[in-house]
Amino acid sequence: MINMPLTVFENDGHAGIDGFSADADVVVAGGGPVGLMLACELGLAGARVTVLERLTGIDPTIKAGSVNSAAAEAFYRRGLLPALIEEERRTRELMLSFLRQRYPQAGGLAAPAKVAGHFAGIMLNAERIDGADPDFADRGPAASGALVPQQALEALLEQRAAELGVQVRRGVELTGFDTDGDGVTVSAGDDQIRASWLVGCDGGQSLVRRLADFEFPGTEPEITGHQAIVTMDGGEELQLGWNRTDTGIYVYGPAPGRILTVEFAGPPADRGAPVTAAELQDSLRHVSGAGVTITGVRSATRFTDNARQATTYRRGRVLLAGDAAHVHSPFGGQGLNLGIGDAVNLGWKLAGVIQGWAPESLLDTYTAERHPIGAWVLEWTRAQVALMRPEPRARALRNVVTDLTESAAGTTYFAKKISGVWQHYDLGPGPQMVGHSAPDLLLADGTRLADHLHHGRGVVLDLSNDPKLQALAGGWHDRVHVLTTSCPDMPELTGLLVRPDGYVGWQASPASGPAGLDIALATWFGPAA
Repeated sequence: MINMPLTVFENDGHAGIDGFSADADVVVAGGGPVGLMLACELGLAGARVTVLERLTGIDPTIKAGSVNSAAAEAFYRRGLLPALIEEERRTRELMLSFLRQRYPQAGGLAAPAKVAGHFAGIMLNAERIDGADPDFADRGPAASGALVPQQALEALLEQRAAELGVQVRRGVELTGFDTDGDGVTVSAGDDQIRASWLVGCDGGQSLVRRLADFEFPGTEPEITGHQAIVTMDGGEELQLGWNRTDTGIYVYGPAPGRILTVEFAGPPADRGAPVTAAELQDSLRHVSGAGVTITGVRSATRFTDNARQATTYRRGRVLLAGDAAHVHSPFGGQGLNLGIGDAVNLGWKLAGVIQGWAPESLLDTYTAERHPIGAWVLEWTRAQVALMRPEPRARALRNVVTDLTESAAGTTYFAKKISGVWQHYDLGPGPQMVGHSAPDLLLADGTRLADHLHHGRGVVLDLSNDPKLQALAGGWHDRVHVLTTSCPDMPELTGLLVRPDGYVGWQASPASGPAGLDIALATWFGPAA
């Protein structure tokens, strides 16, 4: 228990002290993409949400630059994919402009090379992917993910949160909290906010995680990395893309002035200190050997390969999501995507508990489902650091991995991992689709399955106009939408239960009929009304 002094705080007419109604159902600490995505999911389900964010505006520091297929599906299922596509168009135009400036003689340059990501800086040629692989089947328009800067993503989610009535309080930082059997009293400076639940989405240095005493084991950092947007003289000496040298790694592009360096002499002495032009210049000169001069810094950050994960994502009425629950190096672009998956998995479950139709035990499935995915990401990033080391054994292993990526099977393997299409939850024995992201079925009326998930409720897809199925699902009509239609492309499929996060909880065939649907509905949506 974290004991803090209690004072009365008026918030839109609600007092936040014992004996009064709660100010919010959920306080989300942290207004980055994960906190905002979670707040949107809760708001969509009708929960009252307050987001506390210490920054007064969106952080301009260079961070993540893309969402993978698994994360793009989450936005697609909430009707936000067109906005992502528009942001990607702007990003690609900026990249193209940079390439044309760098190579003016290539006036016919149409687009950057089509890549499917990278593993330790080894680029994956998207043309080599086996499109017939079943994990890539029926992914719909979100299949390729999107190149979207984190700042644009946050702006999109903040606008969406406002539309859903979520209160985002900028310039307000959580400073402590006190838990009891009925809820949480959150301290934000001199203010007190009473809520039923608290979710820490406050990053790798999470105060929520530390105050709630979550265990956070892992491996210590061994590298120092920098990423920045700069102006410089001598940039023509740098090679575009990922470059390995005898002293480390550097990346130049694909956006104007974007640099990244990795050095393997240990972690920085003070990771939290401001990143200076001199520090960036020294690092870039050291790993590249080029005589560049940094003349200005627009945005810069420092990172390591510190890799840790909370042993559980819930302690009583306090939960964690995103970097608050797991930290790792940024290699392979998994961090933002992992956090979005956390938010979408947790949102509907926490909303169900708040609304009373789900038992608190449903929240236990959040850790059970998301923890293995997080553990995999930590291992994936550790492997990349090992492969990037500038020493003979790592170079030998890198040559072997490079050979693998030049085959269709190898590229397909790595692309599946990076895109997230492999991700699934172990929901016990059952048909093939159970526990996996639902296929984006093209239905008889011309709509796709994702079009029917915008409301954030569960969907029972009745593909055989089965009165028994409809009668069974009727007991959950207040939580689940029954959609009776057909899918000409999949005659062997007669029914699906799709959870609000887009994952399949039950599947039917002509032989099975609606058997087991009532059990699945009770498992994910509580007792029948």
